[in-house]
Amino acid sequence: MGRCGQLIIGPAGSGKSTYCELMRSHMETVQRRVHIVNLDPAAEHFKYPVSIDIRDLVSLEDVMTEMKLGPNGGLIYCMEYLLDNLDWLQDELEEVCGEDAYILFDCPGQIELYSHVPAMQQLTQELQRMGFRIAAAYLLDSQFVGDAAKFMSGVLCCLSAMTALELPHINVLSKCDLLPSKRALEAFLEADTEELKNQLDAGTRPGFYKLNATICDLIEEWNMVQFMSLDPNDPDSIDLILAQIDNAIQYHDDVEPRMAEGADEGDEDGNHASFDS
Repeated sequence: MGRCGQLIIGPAGSGKSTYCELMRSHMETVQRRVHIVNLDPAAEHFKYPVSIDIRDLVSLEDVMTEMKLGPNGGLIYCMEYLLDNLDWLQDELEEVCGEDAYILFDCPGQIELYSHVPAMQQLTQELQRMGFRIAAAYLLDSQFVGDAAKFMSGVLCCLSAMTALELPHINVLSKCDLLPSKRALEAFLEADTEELKNQLDAGTRPGFYKLNATICDLIEEWNMVQFMSLDPNDPDSIDLILAQIDNAIQYHDDVEPRMAEGADEGDEDGNHASFDS
């Protein structure tokens, strides 16, 4: 298997911790060993067992008190402090999982870390240097699809993180079990940019029409942001997301092929039996 992992990112309150617990539970059900690393120095309560906790190195509360910083500045300081002390993280990862591991990295919910500040990009580069194959899972609250303006802002944040982190990237709409109608969700996600522009125009003054058109053109031109839905009550949705991430990080490439049951190792001419993946 080698070293594989998911970088769980997204706005505060988007359900990252719940996602980690759902993914951990599902992976253990299919007999995969997984560890969760908390990289959020502001976290207080966890829905999952924590294998490594950044708060053992630095906590947001201490930084805000000693450095006289606000929450946003404190989070940026904490992540930069982690980068300056990467030997701590590397030692912790070696102790917990060694050379063969699957890690879920539960990250802070400050959007600037994935768009304006290079800290998370540098962290992913260091993790790759340590031998990890990583994909980013960007979570967005499904309530964003109830309004065109919120949805477009979420799409832009996803696109910004995708281009900044330069990782295989999966966008996940979380909390889909709270939506009153899944048909409305599907209709919204399948809408084209022209329809979304009309919805934006309907809620803004004419002075913003050109901006709306430019944003829609940008999203259509890049054509990179697509979403997978996550319903905690539907194991199939979790399995589909995991399968997509497995494909992105080539998880199964290190799995030894199994010889077909009942097949011989080879015939007299040296031809070998086929293998199942």
